[in-house]
Amino acid sequence: WRRFVHDRAPEIDISELESLFSANSDTAAKKSTGRRGPSISKPDKVQLVDLRRANNCEIMLTKIKIPLPDMLSAVLALDSSALDIDQVENLIKFCPTKEEMELLRNYAGDKEMLGKCEQFFMELMKVPRIEAKLRVFGFKITFAAQVEELEGYLNTINAATKEVKESAKLRQIMQTILTLGNALNQGTARGSAVGFKLDSLLKLSDTRARNNKMTLMHYLCKLVGEKMPELLDFANDLVHLEAASKIELKTLAEEMQALNKGIEKILQELMASENDGAISLGFREVLKEFLHTAEEQVKLLASLYMESGRNADSLSHYFGEDPARCPFEQVTKILTLFMKTFIKSREENEKLAEAEKKKLEKEAIKEKSATKKDAADNDNELNLQIHRHRT
Repeated sequence: WRRFVHDRAPEIDISELESLFSANSDTAAKKSTGRRGPSISKPDKVQLVDLRRANNCEIMLTKIKIPLPDMLSAVLALDSSALDIDQVENLIKFCPTKEEMELLRNYAGDKEMLGKCEQFFMELMKVPRIEAKLRVFGFKITFAAQVEELEGYLNTINAATKEVKESAKLRQIMQTILTLGNALNQGTARGSAVGFKLDSLLKLSDTRARNNKMTLMHYLCKLVGEKMPELLDFANDLVHLEAASKIELKTLAEEMQALNKGIEKILQELMASENDGAISLGFREVLKEFLHTAEEQVKLLASLYMESGRNADSLSHYFGEDPARCPFEQVTKILTLFMKTFIKSREENEKLAEAEKKKLEKEAIKEKSATKKDAADNDNELNLQIHRHRT
């Protein structure tokens, strides 16, 4: 370029140059600066919580349609109209851990720079023992349904036990089975039994006749139908038996324990929240009121639970069984299966009898038709003989 300095260049008409190119230059300048104004990069949010947990937390928050302050107010008011049990359980899952709370407490930066999850955790941390309060809230939401369900199961046990023990028809059926067993075992040591194991009822369908056409259960139904037809509908006495056979006493014990545990948690939180200050005043008032009602209901339920336990054991004893070896669940399952098999065998007997009846009717019609034909043939033969005789 130094070599070009001394070379002669043509004169340039500046006005002409500007008129030709200044507009494009302005446009280019505008494009280069941009109408959008200066580009400023947005600062990144501060992430203190594990990224995956933070993302899941943000997803959870999108499912709660009320603002965070209102949500916390609903929790402190134990307001189940604002939050349902699923939402409360999700909130429990995303309560900050001790480590997360420590991280947030030690954060000295701008809180506005924190991510959504971190800000959510910061809000929760304003409420003392927020997780404990949420658990109490969840218990309150589900309490009525839990009590109603457990009460229903306990009443079913009591009703089924009463029905079985008071059914005269079932007793007579059992006596008939014992008589059948003694008759079959006549001449042996078992031919004079005064009772039988309850699970023997299930063997009636396995014992088949020599002709293999019926089982002992079919024979029992046949015998009862012929000799004591009024017993055939004994199942109508046992309305609650099948429902009771689906109940597990262990599960009921766990549910009863969960209710008692829930009451304990309420008492613990009431004691712990005494020093919370103004933030927990409303919470404590609502919780005290709920506790008063809940304790009464659990007390009544505990009494019903004890009663049903005694009744359950008494059912095993009623059939001469040890509740430890043949508990309520086994007794009701055996009786239910026996009842269903009896009904099925009775129906099969009726179908067989109906088929046999139709067969006999068909044969009778066929025989009658054959008799008529023979009679007609005889008449024709007689008429023919008379005709021949006349001719």
